Order: sequence, then C-alpha cells, then structure tokens
Amino acid sequence: MNIFDYMQKYDYEQLVFCQDENSGLKAIICIHDTTLGPALGGTRMWPYKTEEEAIVDVLRLGRGMTYKNAAAGLNIGGGKAVIIGDPREHKSEELFRAFGRYIQGLNGRYITAEDVGTTVADMDMIHLETDFVTGVSPAFGSSGNPSPVTAYGVYRGMKAAAKLAFGSDSLSGRVIAVQGVGNVAYNLCRHLHEEGAHLIVTDINQENVDRAVNDFGAKAVGVNEIFGVECDIFSPCALGAIINDDTIPLFKAKVIAGAANNQLKEEKHGDQIHEMGLIYAPDYVINAGGVINVADELQGYNRERALKKVETIYDNILKIYEIAERDGMASYKAADRMAEERIASVARSRNTFLQNGKTVYKR
Repeated sequence: MNIFDYMQKYDYEQLVFCQDENSGLKAIICIHDTTLGPALGGTRMWPYKTEEEAIVDVLRLGRGMTYKNAAAGLNIGGGKAVIIGDPREHKSEELFRAFGRYIQGLNGRYITAEDVGTTVADMDMIHLETDFVTGVSPAFGSSGNPSPVTAYGVYRGMKAAAKLAFGSDSLSGRVIAVQGVGNVAYNLCRHLHEEGAHLIVTDINQENVDRAVNDFGAKAVGVNEIFGVECDIFSPCALGAIINDDTIPLFKAKVIAGAANNQLKEEKHGDQIHEMGLIYAPDYVINAGGVINVADELQGYNRERALKKVETIYDNILKIYEIAERDGMASYKAADRMAEERIASVARSRNTFLQNGKTVYKR
C-alpha cells in the first residue's frame, strides 16, 4: 500500500514502527489526530497474517478513536497500537516493557490502554516503563474493570434513543432484545431489569444466557431468532457487522442501540435503516463509557466524576439526532459530523490564538 497517500487522504499525523530483537516485539503505533489533546487508544495484540494487514488495522482503529473521543466530549485525540503476535503464545514481560519504552519515547503524544488480546496485567508491565498508560491495576490508581461503566453509558444512550422513538425515555414495560450477554451486556441487562424492561436474550455461550434468565427473568431465544423477535429495542452487544443485508429485513424493533463495535457492515446499511424509520444510536457514541472512564485516570481517577461524564452520552445521542434532522442525514453520518465540527471548532480557535502571537499547543 502507498502509506503516505493513505495518511494524507485521512490526515494522519504519525505512524511509528517498533521492533525489539530480544523480545520479538513487532508493533505499530498510529497517532491520527491530536487537535483536542494527546492521542488515547488501546493496544491490540493479534496474529496478523501480513504486516500490511496490521498497518491497515491500526490506521482504521486509530482514526476511529479520534471520532469516538471527540464525540464523547473528551479533551484527547485519537490513536491506536497493534502488536503483531498471538496473545496466547507470544506475551512476555520483556515484550511489553520494550513496548512501554517506545510509548515513553513519544513523550505523551500517545497514551495506551488494554484492547483485544491485552489485559490489565499487560498494562501493568507497560507501566513499569511509562506513565502514559491507562487501565492498569487499581493499586496503581486505575479505574478497574470498565464493563460496568460501559454498560451504564449504553443504558443512558438507549434511554435517549427511546425518548426520540417513543416520546419518553422510560424503559419500563419496553421489550428489549439483547444479542450477546457478555460482561458489558450483563450489566446493561441489570439496569434494564431494574427499570422494569422485559428482556429477550441470546448468546453463543449458554452460561451467559442462563445467567440472564436466572437473574433477570429474561426469555431466551436462538442466536438466529433474535433479529426477528417482536420488540421495541434491538440491542446488539456481540459481534460487529450485525446490521447487514440479511438482518435488516428481519428487524421489528423501532430502536437499535447496543454496545457492539462496528455494527453497520457497510455505510449503506446505515442509510437503509434510516430510510425505514429506525432510530439508530451510533455505536462509537453510545459505547464510549469505557474510554470516558479510563480518560478520567489522566486527572487522578474519581469514579463519581467519571460516571457524571458518562451520563452525558444521553445528551450526545440527542445532539446527534438534532444534527441528523438539521442536515437531513442518517444518524451514523450525523455522529461523524458532530465529531468533525468539534475538532474543526477547536482548530479554528487555536489558529486564532496563533495569529495573535500567543504560544499554545499545536499539533
């Protein structure tokens, strides 16, 4: 691939290649945009088949974090890192410490966290070499398990979507179909159950299903049945690309709001559900509770303050619908526009200061 052409097309700032012969480290750090502040995004460890596949993934993920962080109202930019390797076989203290030294060398332009294939224990090893890491053990001042906070943000965003769809944000009596009942979705179901919602659940892991049935009185259905059940809200909380040509004709819900990443298989599917009149809560906005939570660690973690910030996901979802109505577009496009408008506004303000001869942080 022509890397510089791609970086120029989407205005990436920096792509850093890291290797350490002794530990076998092969990693790539992507810094997409630091207009709003230092780039924050997790480190993914994955056995990529080719180096190009790893580059494409880190570029895609890094740009996505810029939009996610901007839309969440955070004063941080977007970035991501990938480590090429099998997390079941290739982890070591030497590898993560070597990676931590590369992060330290960026002097705060990039702050990492856990992601697919990495854990709190891995972040602790990185922390031995750098302070530019979040999601470490609570003993080091971390926020701990992010799942409950992510779930709370999804719950708040779902209520906002319900307000638009039904005229009230109350979920009492609403039938909500939850696809996937892992750690985040289980906590989401707890909030929904406490408010009086009726739950329909499915998961490839039967233990997860049984737990939701026993704890919340949920009704269980097959993994392929969930898309067509009669419900008010469909909540995808498992795999991505779940809104696609095959599932869209099956939906009977009025609202789609869930924790899964990359829910639209293609952009056209966002336009299709918009034309059908479905209320869609864009995934990277509604599931931003986790990154909001770890970002609070940068100030010295305060859970009450973090949860108060997570509650603004409700307002962010409503603002997206205002933009969608204003500009006549689908909500997934309105989410991008909200993020882009915030970044552009800060950039214009900074340029004004620079023109007046004042010294400020500039990317």
